[in-house]
Amino acid sequence: MLVVWFKRDLRIEDHGALAAAAAAAPMGQVLALYILEPELWQQADSAPRHWQVTRAALIELDAALRGHGLHLTIRYGDVHEVFKTLNHQKPISGLFSYQETGNNWSYDRDRMLARWCKENAIPWHQEPQNGVIRGLASRDGWARQWDRVMAAPKNIAVNLRQVSGFESADIPLHMPHQKNPHPTASQDLQTGGRSAGLALLESFLNQRGRAYHLEMSSPISAVDSCSRLSVHLATGTLSMREITQATWARMMAAKADDSTAGKRWRRALSAYIGRLHWHCHFIQKLEDAPGIEMQNMHAGYDGLRENDFDPIKFAAWRDGQTGFPFIDACMRSLIATGWINFRMRAMLVAFATQHLWLHWREPGLHLARLFTDYEPGIHWSQMQMQSGTTGINTVRIYNPVKQSHDQDPDGHFIRRWVPELAALPGDAIHQPWTLGALDLAGFNLRLGHDYPEPIVDHLAAARSARDRIYGIRKDPAFRAHAADILARHGSRKGSRRGRRRKPVSETPPANQESFTF
Repeated sequence: MLVVWFKRDLRIEDHGALAAAAAAAPMGQVLALYILEPELWQQADSAPRHWQVTRAALIELDAALRGHGLHLTIRYGDVHEVFKTLNHQKPISGLFSYQETGNNWSYDRDRMLARWCKENAIPWHQEPQNGVIRGLASRDGWARQWDRVMAAPKNIAVNLRQVSGFESADIPLHMPHQKNPHPTASQDLQTGGRSAGLALLESFLNQRGRAYHLEMSSPISAVDSCSRLSVHLATGTLSMREITQATWARMMAAKADDSTAGKRWRRALSAYIGRLHWHCHFIQKLEDAPGIEMQNMHAGYDGLRENDFDPIKFAAWRDGQTGFPFIDACMRSLIATGWINFRMRAMLVAFATQHLWLHWREPGLHLARLFTDYEPGIHWSQMQMQSGTTGINTVRIYNPVKQSHDQDPDGHFIRRWVPELAALPGDAIHQPWTLGALDLAGFNLRLGHDYPEPIVDHLAAARSARDRIYGIRKDPAFRAHAADILARHGSRKGSRRGRRRKPVSETPPANQESFTF
């Protein structure tokens, strides 16, 4: 039999591994397999909300497979033991899956399984996923290759026949044995599953996305104006190629429309295509250097924050109790919904790692557990980029008060998520510490009791962080290593026509910072 192992690719449409298995044995038997791995769900970056969206996707995947004469076979346990048992029950003549750029644990698991397959003479065919290239020697021409992959015809699987004798386990409502502390699942989370993803894609390309390029930065407007497809890319209910080709088709229609609305759509969709490129660009970093999940990308920053971790400051940031209303509103919104737009994600990371001077690893794990769209490649690359440890990017330290005024000028977002401040007027809601005790009493508010006082002087903390980070960059040895990092990971702007360009820092303009769609 041939086995198709589904991981974070929970669809049958444009599924390269399923199509390859069908082509390899057009009249043969195929086992569609998903393994519930207890150890995976016990990892520090795993949370029940991830299972909530994954479970919805698995239910729809099983229904889709049944429409093609298969069903999803669920197994529970260690991958190595599951495949040993399956192979004993009926010899496996080929294993098909997608290449996965996951966390360090999944990377080690796949290496172990590759050894087992080799020892048992089982060919493991791993199809490329998204626009990420395994074994990439150079970033030169990467964007051009991405375009070719996205323009290729979608994969189609036909002539599938279910292998007999394999019953399926039930898909559990809750993943057992997950470790704490993890944020619990919530009714406010985005819905998983392919049908929800297709509906989002249609509404984004035809209604919601018309001002994407203008409204992606504010957490108020981004909720509707961003595509919200990141969770479907993370679980694989939609393929990157499906989304890209649908966006290209919509752009062609917009190009034929000379109206003001058509021109706005062209700008919005062009910005979105750029973000799809960035999506794979950052996953490529983790594919090329798996260690950046655990270690500073630039070793010159080793020891910079590791010995200064303050658990009290971390807890305040984690719980949305820093005394900075906009920071706390963003964190509380994220806890409740599992999603927030990229600029606010960047601000939360910068505040934790720059203003509070926390090493990026623990804040990164907390955010990974919160994001329903957690994508390790993007996540850990961005944790390093926003904390200033790549050595090649501009250190962007967000002013939490300025961001509050810019992105929530009327305080509506703060009032929703920090209700203890709802009575404050105008400017005061952005920085309540500027009011005197008598004024605060008039609003029935006591700082330090009803709402925290600011945990740091944000201006002084930002200056200190900037000085410490850039102080290290002055060393010639630091610059030499940074040049190596840039050559390996930097984008090549303008290289799609085949011309070789020097690598450049990929920090986008401040108004184009959405890697989460």
